[in-house]
Amino acid sequence: MTESEQVPYLLRAAKGEVLPRPPVWMMRQAGRYMQAYRDLREKYPSFRERSENADVAIEISLQPWHAFQPDGVIMFSDILTPLPGLGIDFDIVESKGPIIDPPIRTQAQVERMHPLDPDAALPFIRPILQTLRQEVGNRAAVLGFVGSPWTLAAYAIEGRTSKNYAHIKGMAFSQPDLLHQFLGKLADGIADYACHQIDCGAQVVQLFDSWAGQLSPQDYETFALPYQQQVVRRVKSTYPDVPLILYISGSAGVLERMGRSGVDIVSVDWTVDMAEARQRLGAEMMVQGNIDPGVLFGSKDFIRDRIYDTVRKAGERGHILNLGHGVLPGTPEENVAFFFETAKQVNRLAASV
Repeated sequence: MTESEQVPYLLRAAKGEVLPRPPVWMMRQAGRYMQAYRDLREKYPSFRERSENADVAIEISLQPWHAFQPDGVIMFSDILTPLPGLGIDFDIVESKGPIIDPPIRTQAQVERMHPLDPDAALPFIRPILQTLRQEVGNRAAVLGFVGSPWTLAAYAIEGRTSKNYAHIKGMAFSQPDLLHQFLGKLADGIADYACHQIDCGAQVVQLFDSWAGQLSPQDYETFALPYQQQVVRRVKSTYPDVPLILYISGSAGVLERMGRSGVDIVSVDWTVDMAEARQRLGAEMMVQGNIDPGVLFGSKDFIRDRIYDTVRKAGERGHILNLGHGVLPGTPEENVAFFFETAKQVNRLAASV
C-alpha cells in the first residue's frame, strides 16, 4: 500500500488528487429514513439526548457506515450544539425544530454571552470524534461540522425556524451595530468549536450557513461573508491543512461569493447545474454535491443516470459526490444503499463518455 493509499479516499480528493471516482457521502446520512435510527429514537426520544450522549451519538453516526460504507462519516450532532456554551440555551422539539426562548434581541443579551470552553461545555464531543476515528481508521474520513454565524444568529434572533426572517432582517436594517456585535461573538465561538472538533479527531469540517441564501447578494456581503471569513481565518491559522467545506441552501445567487469565503470546497445545492457551478467558481475551487435529494425517491435507473450526469459535469478532479441538501425523511433506505453502491462503481472515464 502506498503512502497516499493510507490516507482516507475523501481526504485524497480534498487535497486535489485525481482519482478514478469521486468520494461519496451524504448530508444527514444518519437519520430518520433509517429503521435503525427510528428504533433508537424510541429509546431516546429527546434529540439532545441522542446527540449529546456520546455512546448514542457514536452509534447513530456509525449506522450509515455499517450499512453503506460511505467515504465520509459525519458526527451526529446539530449546528446549535455549541450555543449553551456561549450562554444561549435551546431545545429541539420533535416535528417543530429548534426553540430558543427568549430569543436574542437586546444589547444586554449579547453582552451576557461568554467565550466557549469546548471541553467544559461540550464534554461529549471529544469521545464521539475520537471513537469515530478509531472505528473507521483510514477507510473513511471523519467529518465535523459547525453552523456559520449568520445562520446561528437567525435561529437565535427568530427563536425558531422562520419563513421570512423578519426579526433578524429587522435588526440588520435598523440596528446593524448590534447584529455585527452578535455575529462577531458567534464567529469567535464557532471558530473555537471547529478547532476543538479538529483537535478531537475531525479530518474535515463543514460550515453550514443554511439560511444565508435568504439574503440578497449585497446583504450577504455585509452580514454573512465577513463572518464566514472570520471563522475560516481563525481555523486556518491553527489548522492550515484541514479542508473546510461551505454549504448554503438556495445558494445560486451567491455562489461566486461563497468561493471568496476562504474554504477549500464549496458544497453546491441542486438549484445550480454542476457544470455551471464549476464554471462560475473557477477551476481551482473544489466542489461537493449536488444531486437533488428528491432523486432518491426515483427509480434506480433514474438515480444511476443522475449520478453519472453529475460526475461527468463535475470533471476529473476536486469533486466530492453528495446531495444538494440532506437525505429527506421517508427516503427509501434501499435507494440510499443503491446510491452508494452505484457511486462507488462510477468510473470518471466512463461517466464522461
